[in-house]
Amino acid sequence: MDKHIALSKNQIVTSLQKPVAEFTKDDIIRFIIDNGIEMVNFMYPADDGRLKTLNFVINDLDYLETILSLGERVDGSSLFPFISAGSSDLYVLPRFRTAFVDPFAEIPTVTMLCSFFDKDGNALDSAPEHTLHKACDEFRRVTGMEFEAMGELEYYVISPASDDFPATDQRGYHESGPFAKYNDFRTLCMNYIARTGGRIKYGHSEVGNFTLDGLNYEQNEIEFLPVAAEDAADQLMLAKWVIRNLAARYGYNVTFAPKITTGKAGSGLHVHMRITRDGRNMVLDADRRLSDTARRAIAGLMTLAPAITAFGNANPTSYFRLVPHQEAPTNVCWGDRNRSVLVRVPLGWTSLTDMCAVANPGSDASGVDATQKQTFEIRSADGSANIYTLLAALAVAARHGFEMPDALEVAERTYVDVNIHSAENADKLARLACLPVDCAQSADCLEAAREVFERGGVFSPGMIDSTMRRLRAYDSAEAHEALRDDALMQTLVTRYFHCG
Repeated sequence: MDKHIALSKNQIVTSLQKPVAEFTKDDIIRFIIDNGIEMVNFMYPADDGRLKTLNFVINDLDYLETILSLGERVDGSSLFPFISAGSSDLYVLPRFRTAFVDPFAEIPTVTMLCSFFDKDGNALDSAPEHTLHKACDEFRRVTGMEFEAMGELEYYVISPASDDFPATDQRGYHESGPFAKYNDFRTLCMNYIARTGGRIKYGHSEVGNFTLDGLNYEQNEIEFLPVAAEDAADQLMLAKWVIRNLAARYGYNVTFAPKITTGKAGSGLHVHMRITRDGRNMVLDADRRLSDTARRAIAGLMTLAPAITAFGNANPTSYFRLVPHQEAPTNVCWGDRNRSVLVRVPLGWTSLTDMCAVANPGSDASGVDATQKQTFEIRSADGSANIYTLLAALAVAARHGFEMPDALEVAERTYVDVNIHSAENADKLARLACLPVDCAQSADCLEAAREVFERGGVFSPGMIDSTMRRLRAYDSAEAHEALRDDALMQTLVTRYFHCG
């Protein structure tokens, strides 16, 4: 029995009895015929970080084979600012491994994510998903290892306030019903995400819980399992699509916005990373301690962290979240199990104690390889990010750590083992570099580091230029004033409420 197939929620996986990585065109056609599928949807990520959709009615078998083989033509200038209207046609081609039965379609529909190609049949150099593909390829070429990722997707559910079983303000972490009102909604989202192929670790209510202007805001989180970074991006994109669609169906409002109001927890997009070779987790060494491999990757993240905000913190409200004492990073440093740092090495299963046997006396030894669970996470990004380019930037930074001759020294210099925001550690905080405080600074940091991102042809010059232009177009003076004026902050939050 294949353990990845037996309990899969993806209907195509269970029908074909094949993992998604092995899906072929013939498999998709056979599933469509055998299961009475009447429509096919193509979905693809545009520059704004949202998925776009193209619908096809299945007229006949020849037409189905044609669209699966040749894709379709789309207007690239309406999807990306770096493509001119004078030569805007692009092709979109489905990636069969992303196929799933659309859980929202009234008509039986198979949906697939697509890649972009130019007029010559080459993968579009500046497309978000292809940039991530190139970043992973270059990481593999330089290191001989695989770059894996998983996201922690935080969001707020907004509904009319109620006095019934009120949750404690800013104490919603892992709250149960009836104090947490949207556990059932979250678990439904998780089920639907799993149907699209998402590999979920768990879900829970988060810290943020408050009432404002007659509305209740409840923060939730869905966390994924580590997979190849390209698959991680696809899963996160589809997860946001699922959550929004279900919210619309049930009459809720949801937002992934980085900050909603002063003094309340913002929503981040923490990304955990894992580096593997032949399926073995290289983040730990033979003695189950953090390896030099992980330290080199972390050093690359330390070096490029200010520039990474250009991809992970994409609008002015992002920088309202990056303030002290809110479990959001402000400075370039890393540490173990420390939530005041930018990059955290979370608690791992590194002890040799079989805790399962201790908790369950008389049971057999678990025999599970606990070393696979160790990751390291970056805590700066948020829901405004274009997920593909964010993960591409992280892959570039991790790779850069292996290119830096002084990587281990950088890792040693930026390590902290205290809460840097405590008054007694002010001297240590003063020695640490800061993250950008607004979009303009983020663009400047990207410009200073662009050679690293463009190295190996990963990020195209056009994509770097476009990212900097977009960031510099925001009004930094307005954003800085909003930090002192709650009314202006609410205006900006409303403007970017449905970012990403």
